[in-house]
Amino acid sequence: MSRQFLGELISEAIAIFIIIAFGDSVACMYVLYDPSPYQNAYWGVCIAWGLSVTIAIYVTGSVSGTHANPAVTLALAMFRGFSWKKVLPYWVAQVIGAFLGAALVYVLFGPVIDHFNETHQLTRVGGGAAGVFFTHPGLAITPMHALLDQIILTAFLVFGIFAITEQYNEAAPTANSGALMIGFLVALIGASMGYLEAWAINPARDFGPRLFAYFAGWGASALPSPGNYWWIPIVGPLIGGVVGAAAYQWLIYPFLPARMRALDKLRMEGASALTSDPNK
Repeated sequence: MSRQFLGELISEAIAIFIIIAFGDSVACMYVLYDPSPYQNAYWGVCIAWGLSVTIAIYVTGSVSGTHANPAVTLALAMFRGFSWKKVLPYWVAQVIGAFLGAALVYVLFGPVIDHFNETHQLTRVGGGAAGVFFTHPGLAITPMHALLDQIILTAFLVFGIFAITEQYNEAAPTANSGALMIGFLVALIGASMGYLEAWAINPARDFGPRLFAYFAGWGASALPSPGNYWWIPIVGPLIGGVVGAAAYQWLIYPFLPARMRALDKLRMEGASALTSDPNK
């Protein structure tokens, strides 16, 4: 393994460590306190998650590109030339980072979690306070409906990321403001659709903390979880990321004016080279 590749893996782990450290902490603030500081300000929860993504990008983007999401890594490999040899190592690094981020949240909020469960006569094995670490279906949502939701929500996420980061998109944000817009995109998805099943939209974001919670005493309530739900936030986002990337690459990318101008310039340069070459 090269030093650069090792740095990329460390970068990916740190990126999602940051996201989970702040994101799951705001979930603790939302769930564990009575009254919750976010009781009538859910938008604040969404902004915290979004800003955690923004900070992660600013910290690690120059090293690994800050995928911080297996669905993004897969989409980039399929449509933007990211090396397939790096996909699985990136996924592993992302899950490790999410696991460690959840561990930090536990260090910070462990006493509050225990107090919450004691006050409400809940147990970890019974799922008490589990929602601060990983996702589960909301009101009236079945696991299979949640799968469809996760496909759609992650498709929106990756569709937006592809648009924001596309070099030929003249409407995309400039001067390193793309990280902020991606953060706002995450916040928007949460604010509009997050109550469905807590908008995982990232397999590592859900599985890493879920794995930590399993070992920290939540047991079967984490894995395999009620209704064997654990695989939904993994499979759904992986499918959704590909759907969103394909939608952008097929429906928007071919028609970008800057791309079309660049192709025309290449054709003209090619034609000029042919006519000026005496051997042709």
